[in-house]
Amino acid sequence: MYTKKVMDHFSNPRNMGEIENPSGVGTVGNAKCGDIMRMYLDIDDKGIINDVKFKTFGCGAAVATSSIATELVKGKTVEDALKVTNKAVVEALDGLPPVKVHCSLLAEEAIHAALWDYAERKGIKIEGLEKPKSDIHEEEEKEEIVY
Repeated sequence: MYTKKVMDHFSNPRNMGEIENPSGVGTVGNAKCGDIMRMYLDIDDKGIINDVKFKTFGCGAAVATSSIATELVKGKTVEDALKVTNKAVVEALDGLPPVKVHCSLLAEEAIHAALWDYAERKGIKIEGLEKPKSDIHEEEEKEEIVY
């Protein structure tokens, strides 16, 4: 069952849409379930995320994780945004059903993909940021093994 927070973010998603001339854009998907998430970042000269928007094609949990992820990074530094994990996304939503945890992985990877694009555009390296995967299906299988 979904928590009240998941239902709220699904029914009333925050920061949905696009940013014109974004600092970075990241698109990731999950071939297994068909979810696709795109994250747009507007980052100022001090490395602060002033605005973040998302577009998601997927289930209610994918929309909810996208929405909460934008709230977790908005107003944060690039370095702090990089620290937002799928577990932080799940905790911020007061939990997700085990079968929907992959949506939180998608949100984490979308943030990383947008940060990667930002770094590429700026010609900078963000410490701790690795090239993101475009399909999180493989990572999801590794996570399932860990549990």
